[in-house]
Amino acid sequence: MSWADWALWGFVATVVLTITMAGAQGLGLTRMSVPYLLGTMITTERDRAHLVGMGAHLVNGWLFSLIYVAAFHAWGASGWWRGAAIGAVHAAFVLTAVMTLLPAMHPRMAREEEAPDRAPTLEPAGFLALNYGARTPAFVLLAHLLFGAVLGAFYRVG
Repeated sequence: MSWADWALWGFVATVVLTITMAGAQGLGLTRMSVPYLLGTMITTERDRAHLVGMGAHLVNGWLFSLIYVAAFHAWGASGWWRGAAIGAVHAAFVLTAVMTLLPAMHPRMAREEEAPDRAPTLEPAGFLALNYGARTPAFVLLAHLLFGAVLGAFYRVG
C-alpha cells in the first residue's frame, strides 16, 4: 500500500465529496450539512459546530478512504468505476442505516417519534435523509460516487 498516495487522494476525494454536499446545500438543493450534524454532536455553539464538524468530516472521509483502498488491494486493481461502485454501496449504507440511527447517536437530535414541543433540537434525518429534502438522497449518492471515482481514478494499486 502506498501511504503517500492514500493520504493525498483520500484527502482530495474527501474534499470533492465535501464540495459537492456543501454546494448542494448552498444552492438550496438539500438542507443537510454533515459538518454541522457532526459538530453539534460535540458543541451547542453554532459557529464552533461548523468548524469542529468540518474537521471531523474531513478526518472521517480520510479514514473511510482506507476501506476503499483496502478493497482496491483485495481486487488487485483500482479504477474510477470500481471506486464509484464502492461509493454507491457507501451512500446506500449512509442513507438507509446511518441516517436512521443518527438520533440514537446524536445528543441534540430529536427522535422521529417525539413531539415537536420539546427543547430545541435538530430535526432527525429520517430514512434516506428525506427530512432534509427530497433531493438529499440524490446528492448524497452523487457525492459518494464522486468520492469513490476520484479515489479509484488516482490511487494506484502496486
